[in-house]
Amino acid sequence: MPKFLLMDHDGAIDDLLSQLLVLTMPDVDLIGITVTPADCYIEPALESTYKLLQLMGREDIPIGRGDYNGINAFPNEWRARPEIINALPLLINLPPSPDPYACLSAPDLIIEKLSGAADQVTVLMTGPCSNLVLALEKAPELKGKIDEVIWMAGAFRTQGNVQTFQHDGTAEWNVFWDPISSQKLLSYELPLTLIPLDVTNQVPVTKAFLSRLATQIDYTLSNLTGQLWALTIDTIPSYHYTYFMWDILATSYLAMPGQFTTEVVKATVSTRPPNAGQTCLDESGYPLTIATGVNTTYFYDYLLAQFKR
Repeated sequence: MPKFLLMDHDGAIDDLLSQLLVLTMPDVDLIGITVTPADCYIEPALESTYKLLQLMGREDIPIGRGDYNGINAFPNEWRARPEIINALPLLINLPPSPDPYACLSAPDLIIEKLSGAADQVTVLMTGPCSNLVLALEKAPELKGKIDEVIWMAGAFRTQGNVQTFQHDGTAEWNVFWDPISSQKLLSYELPLTLIPLDVTNQVPVTKAFLSRLATQIDYTLSNLTGQLWALTIDTIPSYHYTYFMWDILATSYLAMPGQFTTEVVKATVSTRPPNAGQTCLDESGYPLTIATGVNTTYFYDYLLAQFKR
C-alpha cells in the first residue's frame, strides 16, 4: 500500500526539485502540499508548485497557502527565484494557475488531510516547520495520525549556514527562520527524523552530476531538473556558499532509508541570539533521529534514474 504523504516546502529551487522527485515515487501517495513563505514569495511559489503538478498530471493534489511569516526572514534575493522558474520554457505556457488567494490555509489543509486519512501519514518538510506546528497547536489530537516527520533541518556537529547580523553562524536556515516553532516541534516528541547539514554537506551540486544529467536531456524531467539545478550556480555567490542538495536529499530518504546512517540523539533548539536556531545535542533534551551519512553514489544514481522516467 502506498505511503500517505503530506509535503510542506518553502518554494526554493531545491524544494521544487523535491516536489518533482516525490511525484516520481510509485510507493508514495502525495495527498497535499503546503507552502511556507520562507525562502520564497508566496504567490509565485504557489504558481510554481501548481505548474509542476500540471506537468505531472496531478492537479488533483490540493495546495495550502502559508501566511505565517517567521521570526528571521530569508534574504530577498533568494526569495525571488520562483519568478524565474515560472518563466522556464517547459512551464511558461502551461494553463494559468488558480487564484493564489483561493487556497486553503496551510495549517487548515494539514488538519483536513490528517483528519481524513485512512491510515497514518508521513510528513516531509523541506522548509521551516511552522505550518505543521500551527496545525498541531490547533488540533493536538492529530499527533497520533502522524507516522513520521522527515525534516531537512539543523546542524549538529558541523557549522551552520546562517551568516547574518547578531548571529554566530551555528544555525541552519530552516530552523533559524522560526526557532520557537522548531523547539515546539521537538517538544512534541513525534517520530522525528532530521536530515541536517551534517549529511547534506556530503552531496553538493557538482558540474559532474549536471553533465551526467544533461545526457538525458530528451527526457522531460531530466531537461527541467537540469535547468533548475543550473539556476543554482549563481543563486548564492560561489565564493560565499556552495549549493548542496539539501531538500532533495531529505526527500530521497522516503525511498532509500537503508542508504542512510542514522543516530538517535536528544536535542534542543536555541531560541535567542547569538545562536538562535542552533540545534544542540543535549542529554536533557528531546529524543529524535538524525542522519549522519549517506551512500552518495547510490543517491546520485537514484536521482538520474528517477528523472529519466
